[in-house]
Amino acid sequence: MNRREALLGLQHEYRVRAEAIRRDLGRSHSPDFAEQAQQRQNDEVLEALLAEAELGLALVNQALARVADGSYGLCLKCGEPISEARLNAIPAAEYCLGCASVR
Repeated sequence: MNRREALLGLQHEYRVRAEAIRRDLGRSHSPDFAEQAQQRQNDEVLEALLAEAELGLALVNQALARVADGSYGLCLKCGEPISEARLNAIPAAEYCLGCASVR
């Protein structure tokens, strides 16, 4: 599987995850006050998970744009190639290990 295909797979995963969370957030709440309090707490967790999924999706979309323009795999800060090991671990990596550790 090439990098673009891996990124497209991640993009799909993030979209599915975000949509499932949005569905859960859109459900109606129980008429019971105690259950409503628990559901509100759960909603806070879901909102944090949604924000994480949306951030992941944005990073993957940016990586796909870099694939399209030929700059994928180059550090956004120093312009040096990002190691294969880093890209295997974090396909949407924007920075080489050296620049990422300074950030």
